[in-house]
Amino acid sequence: MTKRILVVEDNDLNRKLFCDVLQASGFAVEPVANGNHAIEKARIFNPNLVVMDIQLQDVSGLDLIATLKNDAQLADVPVLAVTAYAGKGDEERIRETGAEGYLSKPVSLGPFMAAVKGLVGQ
Repeated sequence: MTKRILVVEDNDLNRKLFCDVLQASGFAVEPVANGNHAIEKARIFNPNLVVMDIQLQDVSGLDLIATLKNDAQLADVPVLAVTAYAGKGDEERIRETGAEGYLSKPVSLGPFMAAVKGLVGQ
């Protein structure tokens, strides 16, 4: 069965890159540009993984992760945080919020795909 990945990223180029790479690897992908729509889209799409930008324009990715993890339907969906936040303590803080994976931008495709496959069990 095809694994489904929700990509929450407000940067058009990053979102397209992530979606293109994931689709080329055989995943079904649902892009979300507006973080305010992420939870609703996740409930409809029922993803196996959420790739979450932390620094969104309209809402905090950390808040979205916390909301996902407190939602009965979505709590078990792993989250891969992808962020320009790369300061001391940022990864720890993001993981404490509930993200199972963390990558700092700019993202290299090899580590990105390794993280995705590790989190979806491929």
